[in-house]
Amino acid sequence: MDETPVTGRVIAERYRLIGLLGEGGTGVAWLAHDELLRREVAVKEFRVPPGLDPTAARLLFRRLEDGARSAGRISHRNVVAVHEVAGHGGRPWIVMEPVRGLALSELLEADGPLPPRQVARIGSEALAGLRAAHAAGVVHGNVTPSKVLVANDGRVLVTGFGTGSGAAAVPPVAQGAAADLRALGAVLFTAVEGRSPRGDAPRAERADGALAEVVEGLLRRDAAGAMPAAEAEHRLRLAGAGGAVPPAPAAGAHGPAPAGSAGARGEKSDRSHVVL
Repeated sequence: MDETPVTGRVIAERYRLIGLLGEGGTGVAWLAHDELLRREVAVKEFRVPPGLDPTAARLLFRRLEDGARSAGRISHRNVVAVHEVAGHGGRPWIVMEPVRGLALSELLEADGPLPPRQVARIGSEALAGLRAAHAAGVVHGNVTPSKVLVANDGRVLVTGFGTGSGAAAVPPVAQGAAADLRALGAVLFTAVEGRSPRGDAPRAERADGALAEVVEGLLRRDAAGAMPAAEAEHRLRLAGAGGAVPPAPAAGAHGPAPAGSAGARGEKSDRSHVVL
């Protein structure tokens, strides 16, 4: 293994480390300068968990590389772009788009529950990103408030594809997509209610009717009764824009709905984000 990197060091003969972004359970994130394309990037260095033998470490790194390369297939404004998986010092380094802004978890910690209209706008953008990933055959597997970023430029981005622990097997796309949608429903519930959903049929009490229908529809565990992603995104966009939202059809009677577009804004921050 290579020695611990420091600011100013060049990784993979291309990425010069500028400064530390943060540390987490799976590694360290750096802001770096791509000396070939002359742009800033975020670089995540994976580290070997304590007590892991070399064979297990190689298998873990291989899973992480495969996950990151899968994430690189996603091209969408609401997903943090993965540019490259670079090898250096015997471990993979994930090169990503740097995002200046705040994670939804940070907004909730600072401000508490958010207004329903803001939550709807954030939800519509995050759902658009997840739908693009699922269309590319990629599931997230761990959608949480810390994986939803509200950027200074107004975008909402989902991050963390392929950069988790790598310990769990990836589920089939259909199964994983359904789990991602339920997880997003839980994220939106938490954002508007200020608490995590509990029980089989949690009720969103602070949300207005339109947002509550979507959140509760996404949280349904019965696949036949869950609100389809296209319809949920359409309704969230209408709710986020302040437009009239028609009553939701009965469970199991959902049909396709067109998708629109809307932005989302949070407090501005100079922080660049990489999920650790």
